[in-house]
Amino acid sequence: MADSRPIGVFDSGIGGLTVFRAIAERLPRERILYLGDTARVPYGTKSRETVSRYTRESARFLLRRGIKALVVACNTASALALPSLQGELPVPSLGVIEPGAHRACRLSRSGRIGVIGTEATIRSGAYREAIRRTRADAEVAAAACPLFVPLAEEGWAETEVARLVAETYLADFAAREIDTMVLGCTHYPLLKGVIGKVLGPGIRLVDSAEATAAEAADLLGKGGLLADGEGAVEHHFYVTDSSSRFGEVGSRFLGMPLARLEQVDITGDL
Repeated sequence: MADSRPIGVFDSGIGGLTVFRAIAERLPRERILYLGDTARVPYGTKSRETVSRYTRESARFLLRRGIKALVVACNTASALALPSLQGELPVPSLGVIEPGAHRACRLSRSGRIGVIGTEATIRSGAYREAIRRTRADAEVAAAACPLFVPLAEEGWAETEVARLVAETYLADFAAREIDTMVLGCTHYPLLKGVIGKVLGPGIRLVDSAEATAAEAADLLGKGGLLADGEGAVEHHFYVTDSSSRFGEVGSRFLGMPLARLEQVDITGDL
C-alpha cells in the first residue's frame, strides 16, 4: 500500500537541510515538511530539559500537519531528546546519530573511528556510545570543530581559510591511525571535499546525512509507508524566525530556491 503523507524533518536551524537533500535524492517521490527552529538555535548551549521541550514542540507541530514519519536532523536533539520522545510518538522516528554510527562500524576495517562535530555533540559522547553499542571493540577518537558551521553557512567550504581550519582541527587524527571518520554535524557534509583532502584518501568519510537517508528509506519500506506517486512533489519549509537568512543560506545548501518557505509560531500551535 502506498502512503502519500509527508515525511517530517526537524532541525534546530539550517544544517538539517543536508539531511533533507539526502532524503529527497534517495526518495524522490516523497513529500517533505522541513522545520527549522531558527528562533531558538543553537540547541547545543541548552539543558537536556529545554532541548527535550523544544524537540517535543517541533514534533507536535509536524504531527499536526499529518506526517507519517519524523526524522530528527539535529545531533543535539538526537542525543538528548529523541530517546525519551520516541515512546510518545504515534509515527516512526529516526535521529542522525545511530545511522552515522552504524555505517562507520560497517566501513571500518581496524575499528579505529574518528568523529567530528560541534562542541555539544562531542561533549555528549553520543556517537562514541552508539559506535560501541554496535562494535564493542571500537576505538573512538573525537574532536569538536565549531568553525566548520559558519564556514559552511557563509559558502566558504572550498576556500583556503577552510583548508587551514581543517588542517588545524584534524591534525591529531593522524597519530590515532583512524580509517573512518564520521561527519557528526549536519553542516559538515558541505565541507566533505576539504575534509577529505586534509585527511587523505586512506580514510573513509561517513556522511551522516546520507546514512540517515538510507535508514529512513529502509524504515519507510519495512513499514509499508513509501509513496507511490509520479511527477514532481512539492516540499514545504517552515522556520520559527525571519525567513530571509534561511532562504538565502538554504538555497546555497540545496542549490535551488526554497519555493515554499513560511515563518510560523510553533509554541502557539500546541
